[in-house]
Amino acid sequence: MSANQDRYETAVARYFEAWNAGEEEALTKAVTAAWTADGTYTDPLADVRGHEGIAAVIAGAHEQFPGFEFRLTGAVDGHHDLARFGWELVAVADGSAPVAGFDVITLSDDGRIRSVHGFLDRVPAGA
Repeated sequence: MSANQDRYETAVARYFEAWNAGEEEALTKAVTAAWTADGTYTDPLADVRGHEGIAAVIAGAHEQFPGFEFRLTGAVDGHHDLARFGWELVAVADGSAPVAGFDVITLSDDGRIRSVHGFLDRVPAGA
């Protein structure tokens, strides 16, 4: 594995740690570890900057989908300071995955995320 590939996979692993953090303190620590202080998160439903805004979006997803976790689908692909990957939101109880998409992230020099551009491929009606 190349050093860059390891860098992409490490950043994506921290990203999923943040999205799957359950308690407020763990979420705050995970977001701080994954994103730069001025990092951004943008998808069709959100456009936020900074740790507090990102943590609020993640907390909102947990409120809307209790008992679910985000999981990587497929391999992480990257070049330069960019990486892309697919994901699903999976119900722990039965393995159903009503939400899926892919994200493109830009990394800072220290390997933390500067920006996320998310795309939703599958969303349940009314979500």
